[in-house]
Amino acid sequence: MSARGNNDLQLSRIERLTLAIGEYVNERTTPKALQSQYHRLVCQRWIYQAVRNLLHIEGLENVMTLSPARGVLLCSNHRSFFDQFVLSILLLRNTSWAKELYFPVRANFFYETLSGLAVNLLVGGGVMYPPIFREHARADLNKDSLDRLAKFLERPGAVVGIHPEGTRGKGPDPYQLLPAQPGGGQVALMARPTIIPAWVNGLSNDLFRQIAANFRPAKAQRIIVVFGKPVELGALAEGKPRLAQYKRVADRILDDIRTLGEQERRLRAAL
Repeated sequence: MSARGNNDLQLSRIERLTLAIGEYVNERTTPKALQSQYHRLVCQRWIYQAVRNLLHIEGLENVMTLSPARGVLLCSNHRSFFDQFVLSILLLRNTSWAKELYFPVRANFFYETLSGLAVNLLVGGGVMYPPIFREHARADLNKDSLDRLAKFLERPGAVVGIHPEGTRGKGPDPYQLLPAQPGGGQVALMARPTIIPAWVNGLSNDLFRQIAANFRPAKAQRIIVVFGKPVELGALAEGKPRLAQYKRVADRILDDIRTLGEQERRLRAAL
């Protein structure tokens, strides 16, 4: 896909630079292949070692037995900055079909600052792409990003990780989810991917504290991951796509995630 054309007029100089780098890394064959190798050889290993002593996984068979003909939309709750990183490395470690990762991300840090660009490149090889902008005036840019995600999901092996809530839950109750946003439903209807719901709970937002906790597991909170069976949309996938339908699909996906959360709650109590 080409650059964003007239939409560049809405972007600052830094945003044009970060977006050009994100597009180069994620939409060209060789850079994307190198990024995927970086994930398998570097990210997957150190992230797993950083959480392995605290990790408890349920439902892994739900993803190991899949053979998706198209891309996979990995949908989860959102409590920590590292939710999708942990979920994705588990897919890389335990499946043969997960090849390329894409994490759409809020633009306000990762695409509006040079420090955000540095974090994106160092932590994930630029995998946090494409950006989603907060401003209503940039709706065309967000439409472009959703179109790109749908295009990625046409390819077998592509994994797009999203949070249907749209933003991170910050309340005291991790089982209280925010309302679903229609963007995830729109991508699901546009691309018709395999939709995998997942729940993850117990991760910190402090990377160094999380790593330290892994080496004193008796005193630390468990990290529990639950993978669900693919979401069946049924009649929700029929008819002419429109905003209300996008929202209903997003609600349906979030309902499955919420069910996994209740499963995780019972499991945590038992453990």
